[in-house]
Amino acid sequence: MDLLWLRVAAALYAGAGIAVFPGVLWGRERWRKTTVHLAGLAFFFHFVSVVEMLAGAHRWLPVGVREAESLLGLLVAALFFLVWWLYGALSFGIFALPVTFFIVFIPALGTEKYVFPSAGVRVSWLVAHISALLAAYAALGFSILASVLYLVQERRIKTKVSSPGPRTFDWLPPLDSLERIAHATLLFGFPCMTVGLIIGSVLAQDSVLGAGYFRDPKVIASFVMWAVYVLLLFVRSTAGLRGRKAAYLSGAVLLVMLAVLVANVFSSVHRYGAP
Repeated sequence: MDLLWLRVAAALYAGAGIAVFPGVLWGRERWRKTTVHLAGLAFFFHFVSVVEMLAGAHRWLPVGVREAESLLGLLVAALFFLVWWLYGALSFGIFALPVTFFIVFIPALGTEKYVFPSAGVRVSWLVAHISALLAAYAALGFSILASVLYLVQERRIKTKVSSPGPRTFDWLPPLDSLERIAHATLLFGFPCMTVGLIIGSVLAQDSVLGAGYFRDPKVIASFVMWAVYVLLLFVRSTAGLRGRKAAYLSGAVLLVMLAVLVANVFSSVHRYGAP
């Protein structure tokens, strides 16, 4: 039964992890309440799962990677609720709740590694994994490009370019349009990145590497990229970061994205073109 409660908790953590973004980033009170309720239920079922797991094994400490992951997820969720209760800081949930889901997701698949019913199903999941991550990186690239063009357009307007020669940058959209494009593509890329990482976690269970998959440089860099996505969305929304400052921040994100691509060179799992 502990596995059933853990799966219920994982589903509730996923719901809370989704609800926390409109609740924190856009201040929607209804979503904030939904986040607290879903996370509270998730924590309850997670706690029941851990207690049943340890009681059934007649011990007080977890044994094995999956049991340790489940307990770690419970501690992360407990720390989030402690911070929320003491300081009312629900904003920490945009990091804590998705992270808790990622930690709990693998143990919730079961004690044995997940095996795909056929090679065709595994290939379909692999295509979805690659497509989602490529869409995320493409969206981030568009966001960064829009931010760079924003700087160019802003400089052009401020210097009031009026030379008699051909006006090279007359084709640039207005500043407001560039800002909205940068933000919209960022919002589109984040769920793509999240789905891609979740599917990749499932694929890892069917690989010979097992838990070693998550020590791969590119996998670590991808999770760092996801955290940067969250940070960028959070800063843009809560600090009102727009225009030039947002463009500079996007430049920093570009460096992280390049680091992910460089990590591919040292990856024994994800090297492009590898058999």
